[in-house]
Amino acid sequence: MANIYITTGNEIPGAKKIQILGVVKGNTVRARNIGRDIMAGFKNIVGGEVKTYTDMATTAREEAYNRMVNQAIEMGANAIIGVRFSTSMIMQGASEMLAYGTAVRIN
Repeated sequence: MANIYITTGNEIPGAKKIQILGVVKGNTVRARNIGRDIMAGFKNIVGGEVKTYTDMATTAREEAYNRMVNQAIEMGANAIIGVRFSTSMIMQGASEMLAYGTAVRIN
């Protein structure tokens, strides 16, 4: 992956000139499966982390992030500012993970 500066902030310390290229985003939709739901049900009884769902969310977040970065690189950006993550339910048992920010070119 190209060398690109990514921040949740709206500024890049030390950047003298910033050219805004536009909004970039990456998303993925993930669905649960029956095996995970059964194990999650058991975990709900005794309490604690539902590791399979944690892993699924982590994978979805990384995929959305990588897609956002790749879109920025295609636009010629060398930085992304204001990065945020959002999730929403698409249908029962499936949710979207969205990563978004502003692609910029800094000098």
